[in-house]
Amino acid sequence: MAEKNKHNYDESKIKTLSSLEHIRLRTGMYIGRIGSGAHPDDGCYVLLKEVVDNAIDEYIMGHGKEVEIKIADGRVSVRDFGRGIPLGKVVDCVSKINTGAKYNDDVFQFSVGLNGVGTKAVNALSKFFLVRSHRDGEFAEASFKVGKLKKEDTGKTKEPNGTLIEFEPDPEIFKESEFRDEHIERRLRHYSYLNTGLKLIYNGKTFQSRHGLMDLVMEDMATDGSEPIYAPLHYAGKTLEFCFTHSNSRYGETFYSFVNGQYTSDGGTHLSAFREGLLKAVNEHCNGKYEGDDVRECMVGAVAIRLKDPLFESQTKNKLGNTEIRTELVNNVREELLHFFQRNKAIADKIIEKVADTQQLRKELQAVKKLARERAKSITLRIPQLKDCKNHFDKKKEKGKGTMVFICEGQSAAGSITSCRDVNNQAVFVLKGKPLNVWDLKRDVMYKNDEMYNLMQSLNVEDNTEGLRYDKVILATDADVDGMHIRNLMITYFFRFFEQLVHDGHVHVLETPLFRVRNKEKTIYCYSETERDNAVKELGGKPEITRFKGLGEISPKEFAQFIGKEMRTSKVEYAPRAESGPIFNFYMGKNTPERKDYIMDRLVVPVEE
Repeated sequence: MAEKNKHNYDESKIKTLSSLEHIRLRTGMYIGRIGSGAHPDDGCYVLLKEVVDNAIDEYIMGHGKEVEIKIADGRVSVRDFGRGIPLGKVVDCVSKINTGAKYNDDVFQFSVGLNGVGTKAVNALSKFFLVRSHRDGEFAEASFKVGKLKKEDTGKTKEPNGTLIEFEPDPEIFKESEFRDEHIERRLRHYSYLNTGLKLIYNGKTFQSRHGLMDLVMEDMATDGSEPIYAPLHYAGKTLEFCFTHSNSRYGETFYSFVNGQYTSDGGTHLSAFREGLLKAVNEHCNGKYEGDDVRECMVGAVAIRLKDPLFESQTKNKLGNTEIRTELVNNVREELLHFFQRNKAIADKIIEKVADTQQLRKELQAVKKLARERAKSITLRIPQLKDCKNHFDKKKEKGKGTMVFICEGQSAAGSITSCRDVNNQAVFVLKGKPLNVWDLKRDVMYKNDEMYNLMQSLNVEDNTEGLRYDKVILATDADVDGMHIRNLMITYFFRFFEQLVHDGHVHVLETPLFRVRNKEKTIYCYSETERDNAVKELGGKPEITRFKGLGEISPKEFAQFIGKEMRTSKVEYAPRAESGPIFNFYMGKNTPERKDYIMDRLVVPVEE
């Protein structure tokens, strides 16, 4: 009876949190992931974005042409030269949920922050927060600690109108976060492209654009040395702007999408409507029956809209959900493009020529696919490199969560994993030596190379990732130079041809111990040299130390725990093509001399004592 009372569900179990408590307890609802600052969507950048968004909104409404941003020692300062927060509402605007002027269309027509949460969340998640508003020779300021008001002040000022926000993220929540210049500068460049003429100054460096989205498209192409087939087609209206061109040296499509200045990394209604309008315009102009993939292959583009009531799928605003704008947006894109094609027949002809070439290549690829399938059937109905499991992942039916396939090198490693795996949920795919570097290759390589083809069929991702057979695709390679190379080649393979798998978080790397430290009483497995040194201290004396060079050296009995409940994996982080492309181009591209110089310049030669 006592055990039953222990879990009573009564009035005492019901809690009402203040808005401040809720933000701090459920941080993810407001800023998404916390992270370390290594990823551009990590929480510290969301805090900065929320404050800068307010300054941008002032510019959009015609007030202030400059925003100053400074970051030093973890403290952020953002100063705009807009109208300034009304002095009597300075405290409310940064501390009370659902308080702000953005509910008023007369004041803010095309604002990103519409729910009155952004700056309040920054305040609640900062160990120090200061707001100061300058209006017509007077100022009002307030300082806070983790969202709680500490001090207020008012007085006269000679400073120009505008708002200053300073904050320092709370280390209790952002434990190891740090701001990285490359992520901040990229976001500020986006802001400048979307707000032609706005000057953004970050730690003394100025970001300003004259040509809007055309500058963005050209910068993206410059990252890997791509050349446009024709001058980018650029349209800019009051609520819609888009720009695009084709390249001969790209694979797939690269699109940026924005709503009210907010980068929607997962797209949404505006991006899908733009794609549809583009396809309709091309087919109408040439009386063709091209598919969307034919039109968008090798295309680099951007689309930005301004919308009065944007509906995002989360507070972090990565995807637009307004469905009511679709029809009008499709028609607008279609009409503007048809007008452009009629006025610029030379460019229109180049677009149609590129699309026709892509369609022909697709038909040739389909023929290669057919031959590959027939060849595979003639050999065997089974995939010899795959040791399958009984259960499989089914996204639509929400089955098979936790199923996984280990991609490993060689028979010895495969033997260790296979002999101790869970046959219900763990499959093994064996690579025969080093796979191809596919970064500069086209998709037909997967139909000409047996190993690439068999892996694609094992995962069931030939046409899309909807039929993925395993929840986790785990790279299990040796912890040596060759193993790291194979891991990089496989990550390149997935980013190149199956980017969605990485985007959806399905690709992981298996962490296996580098050392075993043991004495007669105890065995400790260590995943780093630091863990090894600590284990030696813990065991004392002269314990036996074994360095595992390959997975095949670990006995099946030992290996069982490394792929069991205590398994350690690292998720391969996704980055959009604009960020990941230059990295892959440098490390996996055809620039061998440049890469060799880079390695030689950074080579560390150990000095003998």
